[in-house]
Amino acid sequence: MWARILVIVRKEFRQALREPRMRVLLFLPPLIQLVLFGYAVNLDVDEIHIAWMDQDHTPESRDLLAAFQGSNRFQVIAMPGRDDDIQSLLDRGKVQAVVRVLPNFARDILRGRTTSVQILVEGTNSNTAALVSSYAGSIVSDFAVKRLPAARAGIPDLTARTRVWFNPDLKSRNYFVPGVIANIIMMVTLMLTALAIVREKEIGTMEQLMVTPIRPIELMIGKTLPFAVVGLLDVALITTAAFVIFRIPIRGSLLLLVGNAALFLLTSLGAGLFISTISQTQQQAMMSSFFFAMPCFMLSGFAFPIQNMPIEVQYLTFLNPLRYFVEIVRGIFLKGTGFAVLWPQTLALAIYGIAMVTFSALRFHKRLD
Repeated sequence: MWARILVIVRKEFRQALREPRMRVLLFLPPLIQLVLFGYAVNLDVDEIHIAWMDQDHTPESRDLLAAFQGSNRFQVIAMPGRDDDIQSLLDRGKVQAVVRVLPNFARDILRGRTTSVQILVEGTNSNTAALVSSYAGSIVSDFAVKRLPAARAGIPDLTARTRVWFNPDLKSRNYFVPGVIANIIMMVTLMLTALAIVREKEIGTMEQLMVTPIRPIELMIGKTLPFAVVGLLDVALITTAAFVIFRIPIRGSLLLLVGNAALFLLTSLGAGLFISTISQTQQQAMMSSFFFAMPCFMLSGFAFPIQNMPIEVQYLTFLNPLRYFVEIVRGIFLKGTGFAVLWPQTLALAIYGIAMVTFSALRFHKRLD
């Protein structure tokens, strides 16, 4: 049995490396996704262009300006004098926010009265707007604490000190790159498995395979095993690149990562096998793989937090195996989480993987018969 399977495995590796389309699918998607999410997709807000409108012109307002200029996040690039200038700057996207110091700002501070600073934020990008508003509000709050000692007389000094765990620098790269592993292993193995079997139908060699002594289960294993190896090699490639190039911490067990990757392979390979039974051409297999992978990607929590989705959609994500694998990968990379915590996700992957492979194998066997 295994001798016949090894013949199929060697044939698949030889054919995959010989055909240009298959070589592209083997190596290009991992590299593209790694570069895209490692360099291009960046939600960090490190340099914020703002406009400053001072309607008070006092030492206090200039001190507040110095606080913004002294920050390593804000860069004042314009000082409009009219409301029309503010409108123009925001409309043209020249600045991400406008800080306006209102008249009597210094007088209210000196008298201990409540005063305010108006911060107009360009909210086209909600994520950036929220961060800009938070950073600007923090600077104004720190300025107020230093400038209002009299108002705080007799009040106990209470200071909030924040410590960020797992991702101290709040780099979005640390969040995205580990999730790339899950998406690469799904996309590559899903498409390659579907295309490898459909290609036999398209070029007319499936009938030749069916008249050989190879049984359906041996053919199925021989067709899927090479791409399981490719998937694990891609995991090793991206994990190494994440550590060496992007300095993403790996705090957990690599053995646990590989084990869960193997469980997730059962799902992706089973899905590719199923797609091969409903497709007649490689173009159909490609489109079917896309329609399967895109909802899995959107509902995995890779880019969009599941907690922010409608409650009905949150329940739907429990049917998505990619969700569990993304949680596992991020837990191992960033938190150093072990099996004692991740066993529910591991169990879910095992259940989905066995069910998917069993169902697809039965359908594959039926189609061959």
